[in-house]
Amino acid sequence: MKSTLADRDLKYIWRPFTQMKTVEPPIGIVRGEKEFLFDEEGKQYIDAVSSWWVNLHGHSHPYIAEKISEQVHKLEHVIFAGFTHEPAVELAERLLEQHLPQFQKLFYSDNGSTTVEVGVKLALQYWFNLGVDKKKVIAFRYAYHGDTFGAMAVGERGAFNAPFHPFMFAVHYIDPPTPGNEEASIQQFKNLLQKHSDIGIFIFEPLVQGAGGMIMHSANALDQLIQLASDHNIITIADEVMTGFGRTGKMFAIDYLENSPDIICLSKGITGGTLPLGITACTQKIFEAFLSDDHSFTFFHGHSYTANPICCVTALASLDLLEKEETWQQIKAIEAFHEARIEHLKQFRIISNVRRTGVILAIEFKVGEKTSYFSSLRDQLYHFCLSRGVLLRPLGNVLYILPPYCIQKKSLAIVYQTIETLILSLEKNQS
Repeated sequence: MKSTLADRDLKYIWRPFTQMKTVEPPIGIVRGEKEFLFDEEGKQYIDAVSSWWVNLHGHSHPYIAEKISEQVHKLEHVIFAGFTHEPAVELAERLLEQHLPQFQKLFYSDNGSTTVEVGVKLALQYWFNLGVDKKKVIAFRYAYHGDTFGAMAVGERGAFNAPFHPFMFAVHYIDPPTPGNEEASIQQFKNLLQKHSDIGIFIFEPLVQGAGGMIMHSANALDQLIQLASDHNIITIADEVMTGFGRTGKMFAIDYLENSPDIICLSKGITGGTLPLGITACTQKIFEAFLSDDHSFTFFHGHSYTANPICCVTALASLDLLEKEETWQQIKAIEAFHEARIEHLKQFRIISNVRRTGVILAIEFKVGEKTSYFSSLRDQLYHFCLSRGVLLRPLGNVLYILPPYCIQKKSLAIVYQTIETLILSLEKNQS
């Protein structure tokens, strides 16, 4: 009998975020098209989470594939120390001139964690180069910024990183400014500023904290926190790895703000979900702190595949699609589809909260234990939907929808029908 992809996978591969002793066989996917994935048996799944939030325009988009094919026949890669190439330069020009004019320089890396790693290192070395002792960080509770050491250190302390707590640098946590908690969050920030003069960084996921449970907060309160940081000469870092490129209903979540951060981190959707690429952009103020005749002021950071031409071309192709009016019409249609169903979902007794920002909708289920990534309800929600051909990957007892922009209304309707059937099933079991 021919081995399945799952058999071969489990023989050799250590899977992400997975307890390998109790792991279930993965589903072997052989093809993707638009919002659909197809497995070895020919079963179709609606990818309602954009494959870990990366896919913007649908799977195997022909325009992106065409641009990749053209580039791979011209230049597949070149060292980015002492050399440059058109795709990297054009991508930088388009992003900084057209979409992020508040930033003047960008640094290429290759995934979300490394964009944050770069951002944190830039901020820490900024103070080091200036000879100022400001090493402490303020971050939100429930934050997740990645799995490399610096990114991990500025995230929530918990089970994900418990073995490494002794090696992490000091971080002060405040509550995110969720609805009804804005003033408390701001006051916590003020209290830290009064007690500590060595705070050098404030890092945040703007408007939506993804892995923390799709926690959503107001732009107005975040603006006040950024202003406080600016008033106290603190470097601000916006982690837009998840929220960037239209997810919140604008190109970037910081487009909702009056105040601009000093550094922004971008990845996930940057290539439309096709290839790994990361960008950390900063203001001229940050950049100038590294300019010196003394080489020790240099930012000594880089990756072998920095600014890979194929990845940059893919990002340019995704940007072409994202700049089309029809894409924003699709984004607005998804927002409207979500909004029309919120009040209905709130009526179910098992639902404690329904919230939306842009194309992201989160449904929080009532559970006996505290809301948690490790909620026992998670697997039940996941398998119920997956068995019906809908890929939703709950964050504990928080089920969310974050689809590619190409998703058809018919598919969204199936997603919602599946969720309602799930809710009714759970309520029936409770009665």
